[in-house]
Amino acid sequence: MPTAFSLIAVACWGVSDFLGGLASRKSDAFLVTLTAHVSGFSLMLGLTVLNHASIPTREEQLWALAAGALGGSGLALFYSALGSGRMGVAAPLASILGAGIPTLFGIAVQGFPGPVPVIGFVLAGFGIWLLSRPDASAGHDGLLLAVVAGIGFAGFFICIDRTGNASGLWSAVYSRFASIVMVGAIIVVRRRAANLAWKSAAIGLFAGALDSTGTLLFIRADQTGRLDSAVMLTSLYPVVTVLLARFVLKEHFTRWKAVGILTALAAVPLIAKH
Repeated sequence: MPTAFSLIAVACWGVSDFLGGLASRKSDAFLVTLTAHVSGFSLMLGLTVLNHASIPTREEQLWALAAGALGGSGLALFYSALGSGRMGVAAPLASILGAGIPTLFGIAVQGFPGPVPVIGFVLAGFGIWLLSRPDASAGHDGLLLAVVAGIGFAGFFICIDRTGNASGLWSAVYSRFASIVMVGAIIVVRRRAANLAWKSAAIGLFAGALDSTGTLLFIRADQTGRLDSAVMLTSLYPVVTVLLARFVLKEHFTRWKAVGILTALAAVPLIAKH
C-alpha cells in the first residue's frame, strides 16, 4: 500500500506542477499558487467533514501548519521557477533537494532501511539528477528559485512526518490553511501589481485539487511505510512533469533525460522491496 499511495501521488504532483507552471507563464505565480491552495484547502476540508475525521492534537496541528507554511512558500517559488521557461530543469532540481534532505533525516530517525532500498534510493537520485542535467540550450533562469523551493519541500516532508498517525485529511487541511496564509502574506508584502488571467485561475484550481490529493496520498504512504521510501518514490514526480513538458510544450528532450526516466523507473521496485 505505501508504494501504491506514493506512485499515485507521483502522478498527481507531476501533472499539478506542470499545470501550475503552465498557468504561471501568463499570470503571477503567487496568485496562481494562492488559487491552487484555496482549491486544495476547500477539497480537503470538504472530504474531512464528509468522513467525520478525528481532530488532531495541538502538537500535530502545529507540525501540519509548519509543513504547510514551508511547502506553500516553496510551491510559490517553484511555480515562479517553472514559469521562467525551463520546466525540464527547474522541476528535477527542486526534487533532488526536496528528496535528499528528508531521506537522510528518515534514515537517521528510523534506521538503515537495508541494502536493496538504498540501491533504489541511489538509482532514484541518479535518475533525477540525469533529468536535471541541463543541455546546451538550457538557460539558468529560475534555478535559484528552484533551489530555495526544494529546501521548502524538504521542510514540508519532515514536518508532515512529525504529525505521526494523525488524520491525513486534517493534516492536509491544516497544511493547506498555513499555505494560504503564507502565500497571501507574501503577496501583500510584495506590494506589486499582479495579474491573474481567468484561464490561469481555472488551471490553478485544478492543479490545487491534484496537489492536495497528492499530499494526502503522501501522508498515507508515510504513515503506512517509511519516510525515506515515501519521499524517494513521490519525488519521482519530475518524470511526469518532464514528459508533459516534452510532449505538450515541445521542450527539448535529450537522451540523458530518457536515461534518467528509465533509471528512476528501475528504482521503484527496489525501493518497494522494503
